This record gives sequence, structure tokens and C-alpha cells, in this order.
Amino acid sequence: MTTLIEPHGGVLKDLYLPEAEAREARHASGALPGVELDHRHLCDLELLLDGAFSPLGGFMGQADYDAVVDHLRLADGTLWAMPIALDVSEATAAPLRVGHDIVLRDIQGTAFALLTLSDIYRPDKAREAMAVYGTLDRDHPGVADLFRRGDVYLGGRLRGLQRPSHPDFADLRATPREIRAFLAAQGWDRVVAFQTRNPLHRAHVELTRRAMERAQGNLLLHPVVGRTKDGDIDTYTRVRCYRALLAHYPAGSVKLAVLPLAMRMAGPREALWHAIIRKNFGANHFIVGRDHAGPGKDASGRPFYAPLAAQALVQAHADELGITVLPFAPMAFSPARQAYVSADELREGETVSDVSGSELRKHLRDGSPIPAWFTYPEIGAILRQRFPRGGDRGCAIFFTGLSGAGKSSIARAIMAAILENTGRKVSLLDGDEVRRTLSAGLGFSRADRSANILRIAYVASEVVRHGGIAICAPIAPYADDRAAARALVEAHGDFIEVHVSTSLDVCEARDTKGLYAQARAGVLKQFTGVSDPYEVPATPELRLDGGESTPMSLAASIMELLRARQLID
Repeated sequence: MTTLIEPHGGVLKDLYLPEAEAREARHASGALPGVELDHRHLCDLELLLDGAFSPLGGFMGQADYDAVVDHLRLADGTLWAMPIALDVSEATAAPLRVGHDIVLRDIQGTAFALLTLSDIYRPDKAREAMAVYGTLDRDHPGVADLFRRGDVYLGGRLRGLQRPSHPDFADLRATPREIRAFLAAQGWDRVVAFQTRNPLHRAHVELTRRAMERAQGNLLLHPVVGRTKDGDIDTYTRVRCYRALLAHYPAGSVKLAVLPLAMRMAGPREALWHAIIRKNFGANHFIVGRDHAGPGKDASGRPFYAPLAAQALVQAHADELGITVLPFAPMAFSPARQAYVSADELREGETVSDVSGSELRKHLRDGSPIPAWFTYPEIGAILRQRFPRGGDRGCAIFFTGLSGAGKSSIARAIMAAILENTGRKVSLLDGDEVRRTLSAGLGFSRADRSANILRIAYVASEVVRHGGIAICAPIAPYADDRAAARALVEAHGDFIEVHVSTSLDVCEARDTKGLYAQARAGVLKQFTGVSDPYEVPATPELRLDGGESTPMSLAASIMELLRARQLID
């Protein structure tokens, strides 16, 4: 009889109502106030209902939230790393009352759960950012997301009405109970869990096989397919890579399953959270790499987290968790030994070879061979299918600058140049035209400006995904919005930010519409450059002054960059 590790807190939660009760509750839910869930909410909800977040029985009330933020524990003392609350806007929260039920729906209106409200509270987000992420720097994606989200948190008991339906990876989706049943049926009592959000290559196979040998156990390969870091390789490509990789392990030694987790990129705290989740799935060993779940470096080039911080935090709580932590140093290829070795095993003076993420992207862009020692041929082939070389690859040329800077004129000039000289398909998303159509009804508040840029970026990302060139010419005054646009596009191709840096004086002097005069007179409110700020891009791909040259000559500079990147012939 296989004995698996106990779930965290001793009981594996299942928050779904019995089908008869759920059917009745779904019928009655139309009369209840509702909250529409975004992608992160839906990921959290699914893992709460299935028990992956055991011992949580719902979204956190204020006592649990405060205890987790301040002490890494729930109010009852149970170890827990991340706050899990349902954030909403002030407008959404206004009619809600403690003690009442609300229904949680997706954007299509499907009712997934009832939440009995125990708490409605307003968190100190700066405190949460410092405690959970260790920084207030909004270059950290988790911090940026925290401050973008709703300012009111809802907590309470959940009752599931129906399971989320996923059209993808049906054979790889499994609840903690289903995974535990599989492990028991296979007789796997020593299970090593590996968390990943990236394609895996030879170094990862070597690392996980070493972990299996050390534990004398089997591998739960458990990649995230919920929300990862913006700019990561898309889920479908990654899962194709994971499936292909299974052939490089001993037969029957690996269970591949996907996890609909919304990552926060919180480094050490997130590593501990990942360990708790995998414990609930039945794993009693957990691989923690250096900079586990870290977002990389800040704007000054410094890592957000110390290299060993994640390993240290999980190790500090390993006995309480009952999990064996398997800390691993990065693996590197030794040409002398023709083998992968741990960084801790390198001899004095021994040279190693590696391919960075940027180098891999360059290989994929220009079609140059990927070193055979780095990845397997079938993985390379999948990546090349997803990221075709040069002229087959999509890109977005994203202009930003003040009104009257010349963005639209340069955009039309570069569109004409591309169409005249290449066979590429080009779509122009001009700021004024988008405002009349795609973003009709939006104003110029901070939130509406962000929504406008997000809509442009989404359309551009779809154009890029299908191998086209999207030319975007909004004002896009805020750095956070431009970064979000970049992340959407770079999931599918290249993003070229062009700052049209024409000075305010020149923009105002050439203003044929009289917009600046109206803004100065107070007739036009929230006008960028006069009554609203413009955040100058720090590191755009190109910076062009629309007051110093003609649109055609400035377009020629963009054409040079496109050729240099092998995006056009």
C-alpha cells in the first residue's frame, strides 16, 4: 500500500457542491450580485476549488491576509506564503455586504462559484509589496500588477458550482486528487516535483534526472499553464516541447501534468508557495533552483532577489512541510568532458558553454544552428516552427510621442516604404482612427488610456502572431502601458518602440487642430504635455525627432533597423 505525504494542513479540500445542490444554486444565482473574474482570479479560483491551495477554504479574509503578509502564516498558525484575496474596484465593492452571497462569473457570464462574504477590506498595497515582493519597484511585474489591480479585497467561504472547462491539454489536466490517485496506483511513494514556465533543454533533463537519482524516486513534471511572466514563450509551444521531452527519460518514470497557476514572480515566497502546492499534489521532494520564480533584474541591472534566497527560505521550512528540498545549482556544458555538470562541480579553470535566452532567440531569428549539446533536435524544430526566421516573422512598430510629434506621418511613410519594397502584409493602427473605432467610448482618464493601449496591443499581437507587421501610432504616454504592449507582442514576435521625440514647442507650433490652444485655455482636459504627463521612454529601439527631418527620411531609419533585424529583405 503506497503512503503519500499528507496534504498541507492535513485535509485536501474539495470546495465543490454536490451536483444536485450545484444545479439548484446555478439556477438561483441569477438573482445574486456578481463579480466578473479576470484571468488571475480564475486561476486562483480553480486551484482553491480543487484543493491545490489547501488548507484554504476560500479567498482570504483580513485576519489571514494580515498574518500571511506579516508572518508567512495563516491566522491559525499554518504556514502559508502568498496572500490569496479577491481584488475588486471600489465601484464593484460599493453595493456588497458582509454575510451576503455573491456569484463569481467569467467574462462570458458563466457562474463558477458562490462566495459568502466574511470580509470587505482595503489593503495597504505598499506594505504588501514590501513584505511579499521585497520592493516597491514597479519594474517588478508582480508589484506592477499589484498596484494595477482593484483596491478592495473580498474574503469568504467558497462553494463551487461547476468546474472550469478547458479546451486544451485535456489529457494533462488533473486535480490534486487525480494526481494522488495516479501516484498511489503506480506505487510511487518518492515523488520529485519540478516547477517550470520555460521550454526544457538538455540541461534541465540532466538536472531532473539527477534529482530523481538522489531521491530514488519518480518525477512529477508540473509546468505552469496559467499566467507566467509577460514575454514568456507561449503555453502551446512549451507543452509541445514537454511532450517531446518525455522520450528522454526512462519509460514510465515521469508524470507530466499542467498546472493552471497564476504566478506572481515573487521569488523566495513564491518558491515556498510552489512547494506547498506540490505537497498537495502528493510530491514529497521539490526541486528549487537559484532565483526560483524570480523576475530577473531591475532597471539598474541588479537582480530583484539574491541567487540563493529562494532555496534558503524553502529549506528553512522543509521540516515543517515534511518535504525534502532538492537545491540545485545551474547546469553547464563542459566541452572537455562532453557532459553537463553542476556549477558546483566545475574544476578550477574549467571552461563551460551555455546559450542564453537572448542567444537562443537570435538563433531562432536568423536561422543559425542551435548547438546540439544545448537542446534536442525535436525541441529545436518545435521552437523554429513557432519562431520562423527573418522575413516570415511578425513584428510591431510602436510609435509613441506627444500629439503633433509626427507619429502618424512617419507611420504612413514607413507603411508605404514596406509595401513598396517588400511583399510583407502591413496593418496600420493609427491613434486617431483607433479612438473612433476600436476604442470608441473611452475617455482620457488614466484607466481609459491604459485600456486604449491594451486594445491596440492586443490587435497588434494578433497581427504579429500571424506573421504580419503592425504599425501602431498612439500617444501612449505611460511607461507601464508601453511595457504591457511590448510583453503582449513579444510573445509572438519583435517589438520595435519608436519614440518620436519632437519637442513640445514644435508640436504646439505645428498644431493645425488647435488642440494645444484649447488645452491651455482649459477647454480640453487631461491633455498630454499640458495637463497630463508624458513619461519619456528610457530605452526605445529608435528615437527620432520629427522636427528635424521629413517623414520619409525618418522612415528610412526604421527600414534600416528592420533590415538589420532581418525582418525585411
